[in-house]
Amino acid sequence: MDLISPKSPKNLRTERLLLRPWHASDRDPFALLNARPTVMEHLPAALSRAESDAMIDRMEEHFEGHGFGAWAVEIPGVTPFAGFIGLFVPCFEAHFTPCVEIGWRLDEPYWGHGYATEGALAVTTFGFNVLHLNEIVSFTVPSNTRSRRVMEKIGMTHTPADDFDHPSLPAGHRLRRHVLYRLARGAQPNSGLHQT
Repeated sequence: MDLISPKSPKNLRTERLLLRPWHASDRDPFALLNARPTVMEHLPAALSRAESDAMIDRMEEHFEGHGFGAWAVEIPGVTPFAGFIGLFVPCFEAHFTPCVEIGWRLDEPYWGHGYATEGALAVTTFGFNVLHLNEIVSFTVPSNTRSRRVMEKIGMTHTPADDFDHPSLPAGHRLRRHVLYRLARGAQPNSGLHQT
């Protein structure tokens, strides 16, 4: 899927958040986040420092290749780095691909404040208004109720017939089954997004 936007902003701003490019100083807190069992509960495994750094490298390459990707999340006055929120082109094949997915990963101290919802609304607005996407999807394991609540708060809908076995995980893996949520252009709530 070739989606390249020359008009992609470097920053997305909301009332409380700055979604920005990655800084070298983000690598240490991102590695701590990716090693935290509570944060990684619904993912296959915690990441080593090398795996965490490689993930940042891939996210930066995605931005360079597509004009969009995962922004680092800064909460001015609270923390210089809380995690990421962004758009991705999945690298596996499923009944709903090719597509653009929204995803997020915030460190545990920043859960429960509405930051993921606020940032995700800004990112979906960018996806529809700047990239002119017709649909954005998101997926997770059925037990990830926190992420599923964010998906619902940003207007996404779930149809059980869309659920799928993630092809990157082997048969019988405890996390293989995933729920799929969809959001169509025009269906998202107002985001309060400011692009810079």
